Amino acid sequence: MDYAENILETIGNTPLVKINKLTEELPCLVLAKYETFNPGNSVKDRMALKMIEDAEADGRLKPGGTIIEGTSGNTGMGLALAAIVKGYKCVFVISDKQSKEKMDVLRAVGAEVVVCPTDVAPDDPRSYYSVSRRLAEETPNSWYVNQYDNPSNTRAHYESTGPEIWKQTDGKITHFVVGVGTGGTISGVGTYLKEQNPNIKVWGVDTYGSVFKKYHETGIFDENEIYPYVTEGIGEDILPKNVNFDIIDGFTKVTDKDAAVYTQELAKKEGMFLGNSAGAAIKGVLQLKEHFNEDDVVVVLFHDHGSRYVGKMFNDDWMREKGYIE
Repeated sequence: MDYAENILETIGNTPLVKINKLTEELPCLVLAKYETFNPGNSVKDRMALKMIEDAEADGRLKPGGTIIEGTSGNTGMGLALAAIVKGYKCVFVISDKQSKEKMDVLRAVGAEVVVCPTDVAPDDPRSYYSVSRRLAEETPNSWYVNQYDNPSNTRAHYESTGPEIWKQTDGKITHFVVGVGTGGTISGVGTYLKEQNPNIKVWGVDTYGSVFKKYHETGIFDENEIYPYVTEGIGEDILPKNVNFDIIDGFTKVTDKDAAVYTQELAKKEGMFLGNSAGAAIKGVLQLKEHFNEDDVVVVLFHDHGSRYVGKMFNDDWMREKGYIE
C-alpha cells in the first residue's frame, strides 16, 4: 500500500506546469513551480517543517512548547500543520493588511492569532516584528521562529525546492523568477541552481513600497522607498538575513494593480487559482521579456493558493474600490 505516515510527508515534490496563454508574447518556455500542491497550500510548508525540525534537533524547541511567529499567513499555516502532528501550541502575529481568510485559516488549524497595525515602523512596539518578539520573551517554554533571519528557511529550499526544479527541467533551466519576501526561497533555490550551472539567471520580483530593488542596485537602504502597499507576501521594509543579494542577478518591481489584475488573469486564462504574489510573479516574467530568447527555460515559482484571497483579488467590488478594474 502507498500512503504517507502523516500529512507532513506530503510536503514537496510539487509539479512543474507550462504557462500557455499569458506568455504567448515571450519567445521561451515558461514553467510554473506550482507550490499550492503542498498540504498547507503554499511553498512555506517546506521551510516551516525544516525550521521546526532544526529547532528540535538543537534544543531550541522543547516538548510541549509554544511556537511564536510573525507571519503574513502562509508560514503560520505550515508551522501550524507541523505543530498539530508534533504536539506544539502556536501563537501567530499577523498585520492587519492580510486577508481575513488567512486569519480565519490560522484559527481553523488551532492557532492563536494576534493582529497588529501595518502602517508602523518595524521597530515600533506595535509592529508585528516587535509584538512577536515580546510574546516570545513573555511566554514560558516558547520558541520564536524568526523566519526572516532563520537560516533553516534558506536551507529548506536549497535541500528540496532547488533540486526538484533542476531534476524536473533535466538541468535545462536558464532563468529562475520568484517574488521575494523573507528571501529564503530565492536564496536557497538560487544558490543550488547556480552551483549546478553558474550561468542560470536568478530574478527577484519586488513591489513598490519595498526596499529590495534599490538596495540590490545601489547598496543603499533608502527609507524613502518605504510606503504601504497592497500586494501580499513579497517586498519588505527591512533587510532579512535570508536574502542573499549576491546570488540575485536583478529585481523587477510590479505595481499593486498589475499584481492584482494578473492574479485574476492566471485564474481566467490558465485555470490557475493562485495567490496575490503569483500575479506579481507572472507580471514580473512578462516585464523581463527582453532577457529571454527562444532556447530559454524560465521557471517561475507560485507561492500560494487563491482561496486566501477570495475577499480581495477575486472580489470585483474590492478590485473596483481599489481602482484596479473598471
